[in-house]
This record gives sequence, C-alpha cells and structure tokens, in this order.
Amino acid sequence: MGFTTAVLPVLSFYLVAAFTLTPTAAQFACNSTGATCNGLVGYASPNATTLGHIKSLFGIKNLRNLLGANGLNLSTPSTHPVAANETLQIPFGCLCRNGTGLPRSHRPAYTVVPGDGLYHIAAEVFAGLVTYQQIQAVNNISNADKINVGEDLWIPLPCSCDEVGGERVVHYGYVVPGGATLEEIAQEYNTTQDTLLALNGLASPKDLLAGAVLDVPLQACTSMVGNNSFDYPLLVCNGTYIFTAGNCVMCTCDAANNWTLQCVPSQVKSNLWKTCPSMQCEGAESLYIGNTTTSSCNRTSCAYAGYNNQTIFTTVSTESTCPVSANNAQKLSLQGWSWSYLLISIHLVVLCSRLIN
Repeated sequence: MGFTTAVLPVLSFYLVAAFTLTPTAAQFACNSTGATCNGLVGYASPNATTLGHIKSLFGIKNLRNLLGANGLNLSTPSTHPVAANETLQIPFGCLCRNGTGLPRSHRPAYTVVPGDGLYHIAAEVFAGLVTYQQIQAVNNISNADKINVGEDLWIPLPCSCDEVGGERVVHYGYVVPGGATLEEIAQEYNTTQDTLLALNGLASPKDLLAGAVLDVPLQACTSMVGNNSFDYPLLVCNGTYIFTAGNCVMCTCDAANNWTLQCVPSQVKSNLWKTCPSMQCEGAESLYIGNTTTSSCNRTSCAYAGYNNQTIFTTVSTESTCPVSANNAQKLSLQGWSWSYLLISIHLVVLCSRLIN
C-alpha cells in the first residue's frame, strides 16, 4: 500500500527501563460477553494542541461527540486550544470480549511515523492510557523492538460495560496523577474507596500507583430507553450530553434534574434517515420528545425511549403537581384528632368497667 519498508528499532535497554517505570497494564473487567456501551477515558495531551487534533488522534467521527463528552458548547470550533496537560474526556464505543472491554471498530488506530517506538506511542502520544505491551499484544506484534513506518496500530483503550453495585454506570479510565490518594479520587468522583479497590483489584489504598489507569464508575442519568433500542444502555454522566437515534435526538445529563436524562430533538442532520422519524408521543397528540404540559393538578411529559431502523420510541409520564390544600390538611388533622378522641374514650370505658367490676 505504499508503506515505507524501513523498520524502527527500539533500544532494548529503553524497554527494560519502561518495565520498571510503567504501572501494570490496565484491563478493566467486563464480564457481560458481547455487551456494548459508551466508554470514557481521561486524556491529558503532553503538549499544547487543539480539539481537532485530539479528535483525529482518537478517531472520533464528529467533533460534537468530543464536545458533548466534555460539556462544551456546540459552537466550539475544532481550532479551540487545549493546554498542555489539560484533561479531556474521550468518548468511544466499548465491547466486552474475553472478560475485558475493548474499543469497538478498532478505533482509535494510530499510524506509525519515523522515530516512533511502542513505548513512545503508549506513554507519550497516548499519555499512559495504555501500555506498549497492550499495543503489542492486540496487534500481534512478535518483536516489540520493531514496528513498521506506515503501519496502523489499534490502541486498546480500557473500558467496561459491567454494572457496579447493581447499577449501570459509565466506566471512566482515569490516569492517577502523582501524589493522589484513593480517598481523594473517591470523593472527587462520588464513589467509595471500597468500590475502587474492588473494581481495580487493589488489596489496599497503598497499592495505588501514580500513572496507573484506574476504573472509576461515574453515575449515569436514568432514562426510559428499553433493551429493544439500538442505543441501549444509553449511559450519560453528569455534565455531559450525547447525540443518539441517528443524531436526531440530543440527551443531556444534569444532576440538578434529579439524575433524569433530558432528551430533545436535535438540529443535527441525521446519518440514518433523510428526515428524522416522528417524535410525537402516542396518546398525547400535542406533545413531542422533550415537551411538558400542565393541566389541573397533572404534569404530563413526553420522553425519549429509544429507536430502531424505522422508529424513534417515545413514552408518556404523568405526575401530580398539586400541593395538599389547607382545607384538606385541616380535614386530615381533624380526622386524626377524631380517631385519637375515639381511642381515648374506648380506654376510659374499659377502665371504668374494670373499676365497677
């Protein structure tokens, strides 16, 4: 294919040093064989760069996916600067296979350039999110000292689709900075030390190593998406948004909204249909996805519930919004007083009957 045939040697002593300095390769447990979900890792570029460069490096199809994963405004351009060591959340599809999670569709793929070595690619280009041993293994490279210029290498970013404590979460690949403690990380990401220990196979908080990639579970907003939908499970963590249903729907997670996913029709061109299918809620002719109406004491909402090849699913929910009126509260209070009075009377009658007898 026109690749340069020169081979890039990597000095053996350099790799030996890497063995002693690099934490154990991170492989997140993923026991739901065949399951798919949204993966997320934290990437800190070693050099100043742009959003567009990071998008290309990780093979992200659309800039809006990167913007959504970081809660950035949709109008943010690809030329937006990213400072050296500034951490961005990288979204990608995850697939469970052989007890661990791997990126779907062999993304990201990195093309080897002159001067590259596996250790440099892992530790510097991808900022320690993978080890060179992982890249070697997943790409079936027999000799880690030799790689070919122009060769495309699959970068096996860590991910998982497993539940944690019976809850679906977004598994976040977090590179531990120097000086960080497990307690601090647990507090920052609203989890517990015990959970982090169990997920990462650590016997003690003292086993945490700087530079290790930690599996951190992020709470996801609850949604109405069922397991018959192509995007199930739709996992979106706090402060982020995602496009789904062929880009026809935009869903946002905000803890301030009771951890409930908020979805609305997007203004993005669909990659599945010429025009997006109807998003009207059945039984509520005036409501579409994201709409809410209030009448009398009821608030009715139309929510996104998933999609397939032909249809975008919706569901209607209704909740009572009327407070208990003063009259009703007074009636309840009087009723309670009446029952108390009746019980006291019964006790007095019983007591008197015992005294008479």
